[in-house]
Amino acid sequence: MSLKLYFAPGACSFVPHVLLEMSGTAFEPNMVKLHKGEQNNDDYKAINPRGQVPVLVNKGQVVTQIVAIVLHLDQIFPDAHFLPTEPIARAQALSTLAWMNNTVHPTFTHIFMPQKFSDQPDVQAALKTYNTQVFHGMLGELQSLVLAAAAQGRTWLTGEHFSPLDAYSLTLTRWGTLAGIAPEVHPELWAFVQKVAAVPAVSRVMARERLQLNMSPAA
Repeated sequence: MSLKLYFAPGACSFVPHVLLEMSGTAFEPNMVKLHKGEQNNDDYKAINPRGQVPVLVNKGQVVTQIVAIVLHLDQIFPDAHFLPTEPIARAQALSTLAWMNNTVHPTFTHIFMPQKFSDQPDVQAALKTYNTQVFHGMLGELQSLVLAAAAQGRTWLTGEHFSPLDAYSLTLTRWGTLAGIAPEVHPELWAFVQKVAAVPAVSRVMARERLQLNMSPAA
């Protein structure tokens, strides 16, 4: 199997990066340095004209967008059980994944890159302040999902098998620390994310991407 993943350290591409590492299959990781604008290079835009990560290339065919890539990886690695097979549980897992990617993620973008939405410094400052509050609440909602899973006796968010939701929880919590939200504010979520980080495949990806889990100034 010929698989390539284009990823940026610490970005949402961490999710498929972890899944590929967990699959045990050989793949080619290709780092895209967003801070250097490599996503706008002609060579990269030939792969993904939108200039975004992640990109999965399977036998020369390009797949973009987190939800699509996760679905594809789940299909080609069925024994990994990345997503539940029971129809309702599968739909619920995908619903949470879509919420993480389409709602929580863009909220952080307004914090981390407010210049994408306004060229006015006062508006940028207001966007950061407001969306930090919103993101704080979303991390609280994510903690509620962790508590609900634990109450149902689940090892991970979807059950006994590690899923993309677990990897995304780490990414979103880590982003929260970049936004100045101390992880201890959501203790159950923080404990869960530390458990995620201790998974060997996750640890290997964090090392490859050179990620620190807690990016708070005091950390």
